[in-house]
Amino acid sequence: MDRMASKTTVTHWGAFDVDSDGINVTGVRPFAKDPDPSPIGASLEAVTRSRVLHPSIRKSWLEGGPGTRGDLRGVDPFIEVDWETALDLAAAELDRVRTDQGNQAIFGGSYGWSSAGRFHHAQSQLHRFLTTIGGYTSKRDTYSHAAGEVIVPHVVGYNYWDLQQEHTSMSIIAEHCELMVSFGGIPMKNAQIQNGGMGRHTLRGWLDQAKDRGTRFVNISPIRDDLMDELDAEWLAPRPGTDVAIMLGMMHTLVEEGLADEAFLDRYCEGWPRLRAYLTGEADGVAKSASWASAIADLDADRIRSLARDLAGSRSMLNIAWGVQRADYGEQTWWMLIALASAIGQIGLPGGGFGLGYGAVASVGNGVTRRPFPSLERGPNPVDEFIPVARIADLLEKPGGRYTYNGEDRTYPQIEIVYWAGGNPFHHHQDLNRLNAAWQIPPTVIVHEPFWTATAKRADIVFPSTTPLERYDIGGSPREDFLFAMEPIIEPVGEARDDYDIFSDLADRLGAVNEFTEGRTSRGWVEHFYESFRQDFPEYPSYEEFVNEGHVQHPETPEALKVLLNDFRSDPAANPLPTPSGKIELYSSTIAGFGYEDCPPHPTFLEPKEWLGAVTRFPLQLISNQPPGRLHSQLDHGVTSTNRKIDGRERMRMHPSDAESRALSDGDTAKVFNDRGACYVGIEVSDRIRPGVVELPTGAWYDPVDPSIAGSACRHGNPNVLTRDEGTSGLAQGPVAQSCLVEVEKSLSAPTPDPYSGPAFASR
Repeated sequence: MDRMASKTTVTHWGAFDVDSDGINVTGVRPFAKDPDPSPIGASLEAVTRSRVLHPSIRKSWLEGGPGTRGDLRGVDPFIEVDWETALDLAAAELDRVRTDQGNQAIFGGSYGWSSAGRFHHAQSQLHRFLTTIGGYTSKRDTYSHAAGEVIVPHVVGYNYWDLQQEHTSMSIIAEHCELMVSFGGIPMKNAQIQNGGMGRHTLRGWLDQAKDRGTRFVNISPIRDDLMDELDAEWLAPRPGTDVAIMLGMMHTLVEEGLADEAFLDRYCEGWPRLRAYLTGEADGVAKSASWASAIADLDADRIRSLARDLAGSRSMLNIAWGVQRADYGEQTWWMLIALASAIGQIGLPGGGFGLGYGAVASVGNGVTRRPFPSLERGPNPVDEFIPVARIADLLEKPGGRYTYNGEDRTYPQIEIVYWAGGNPFHHHQDLNRLNAAWQIPPTVIVHEPFWTATAKRADIVFPSTTPLERYDIGGSPREDFLFAMEPIIEPVGEARDDYDIFSDLADRLGAVNEFTEGRTSRGWVEHFYESFRQDFPEYPSYEEFVNEGHVQHPETPEALKVLLNDFRSDPAANPLPTPSGKIELYSSTIAGFGYEDCPPHPTFLEPKEWLGAVTRFPLQLISNQPPGRLHSQLDHGVTSTNRKIDGRERMRMHPSDAESRALSDGDTAKVFNDRGACYVGIEVSDRIRPGVVELPTGAWYDPVDPSIAGSACRHGNPNVLTRDEGTSGLAQGPVAQSCLVEVEKSLSAPTPDPYSGPAFASR
């Protein structure tokens, strides 16, 4: 490897030119063609810190075998071993379980964004490996938008990922939209991210153009800067969890004042009479008027009415953030947004209609035509067991227990091995104290990790894996217009190996190496991926030329100018939606047939289980959102994340009135708590958040004061010690992190955080 090299790498927050001396990162610069680069790139300097240096086995497990003192996970010291020993132990345990209990006893959920790179995608590697050795229990959907993923096909027929790809282009919105109303805003901190990476961040530029052309923006969110200041947006700050009520109040105004597009509702929608009966109160005696919504949301009723009129009188786009549906009955939020857009009648028109996640990631509305790029084939999974993504604790706690999902009645299998690669459940999951207890149950936990995260510290076998700066790959997303050649920039740290090489060695021990590798090395796979891509696009350079140039940009195509559901609007008979009726389903007979009390067959306001309208001893609602200085928990130990912390703790924002009543000031340390847990945070007092609401971003590495004590407070500020681990409804079973009430009090003797140090080690 060249010393003092400078090469381009790709992250989920963009491409960067990285300088190194072969051992350490010495400098990071944004990709020259990126007009709005993310500052998170500076954190790449942290890739050599907090590393897992050698294969490590938890002491009690090594000495006593599988199942020994699982309650000591996170407490037990580790013993470093050689690679052969670690691989032999893991292979033997996998073989024991698949032989004695069956492959369904292996849980390979492995949720997380892992690292950017088309080949070295840890989850794909793990899932391919597990299918080649007989299969595994898997997961469905994502923590990001599980409720939305399940409800969207019932409403418009399409898979959400396909619908996202066809969202109206931001360039069209900038040219045609007169009023853009967003529930949850269009947060730029989220828009700096794209799964797989990107060459250019373009959303800020399109929003600026829209504003310059005269588009008005309305941000309906408890947080002002969910929409950037430069747009001069009107800010309406309702109680969290009341978005459906607000939309119903608007729709009621449209109907009451004759502004609803009845022709659109009749021609393009199924079930409008049933929804209308609920809306007007004919069905239940309660009219869902603006006044009714006002009392629920704590917004002015006249403003709800006037905004409904503005939407009907303008070329208007409705948008909703992913985070809004991560709450009690989250399915209703996206369904109701589509229903309100239907009542306005502009779906399929340039600059009008609806969006489900503009600003959630960089690609939504970027207009890029998806180019299929080869990915590592996982093969068919011989095991049909799965769980909804956020039901991990249930799975581990309740073998044989029943659960519902999207019309199915299913049973949790008995899990003997949890195998995790490329994710961090002790970041993503809710109620970490409950998860920590459930995590003690399975006999064996195997983890691949570059860093000593909370998940790695709670494993039995830890394999040290490389980062993208230590391997060959191809970076980029099919939803973006760049591909990047990724080469090693630093030497592997310690004894780290690529996930592919680890799985290849395990597959060899388990008699499946030919099926897993197909005779290729990891670099051979990378070149194979690229040459397979060139078969469909022969105008692209050879692999050698691609590597020498460092990147290639896809040419723009006319299809890049998209208007969502334009063909359906133009001719619904010739272009029906793939729903049972061929129309937008405002009432779903399919969902009605499921009989879920917590998911009615049309959009409905259901009072959240935890919200500011409840009488409780926890008077503040917690919003745990995406942080600006990292992606989820990735590189929390990097400079852009640590610079935002206060005395080493995660920063929590609260309104001046809430701070004053608790004698809190900027920079103070506070304890945040409820009946589920507690954490320590640094306080930022801000009028950019609604009174009664506090904001604590996700991703601070979980750092309990005493891991040996159940429910021990997190001294670093991880909000998921506070959030509730429950499904959105029997339909999707998505996470409900945003339905969470807490109290805050000043702390004068908070324990010092220590999230980034490794575990204790013992001699064998």
